[in-house]
Amino acid sequence: MLNIVLFGPPGAGKGTQSEKIIAKYNLTHLSTGDLFRKHLGEGTELGKLARKYMDEGKLVPDEVVIDMVDDKIANTPETNGFIFDGFPRTVAQAEALDKLMQRKGTQIAGMIALDVAEEVLKERIRERGKTSGRVDDQDEAKIETRIKVYLDETLPVADYYDKQGKLTKINGVGSIDGIFQEISNVIDSY
Repeated sequence: MLNIVLFGPPGAGKGTQSEKIIAKYNLTHLSTGDLFRKHLGEGTELGKLARKYMDEGKLVPDEVVIDMVDDKIANTPETNGFIFDGFPRTVAQAEALDKLMQRKGTQIAGMIALDVAEEVLKERIRERGKTSGRVDDQDEAKIETRIKVYLDETLPVADYYDKQGKLTKINGVGSIDGIFQEISNVIDSY
């Protein structure tokens, strides 16, 4: 199984590139945002548990998130692998993901990190906000906060995979197809 973590700050182009990766390598997209919406919408036991924490104003614990990931993997047996998008967000989640993958007899092949300068990110997010209707992409303070949270809380996940020799940084500025070719070269080397 080919399992890849696609990584980068908001506005780096993860969504655009993940679509191309999924199409070329026939991978299953695994986004925790999608998983939350599914479990909450269907009222599953995991969704009810997540809702309980959310209603209390608390973060959903990593164990619940990992259980949702486990459920997705277990219910997608006919796949070439997974592209993890927006997950893991913390080192604790990365460690838990590694343990889960090991139990499944597989592992994360690598992390591909899209590297984009902060000013470029802000401009991309503002532009996306004009066309996407996403309110958080139109508010300068929210854009700043999202990038700060990424730098403070999520960036250490890259160090975690780097220590395993699984991190590859790709320049996320350039043509979509040019960036995708660089990503493909990395994936083909796994």
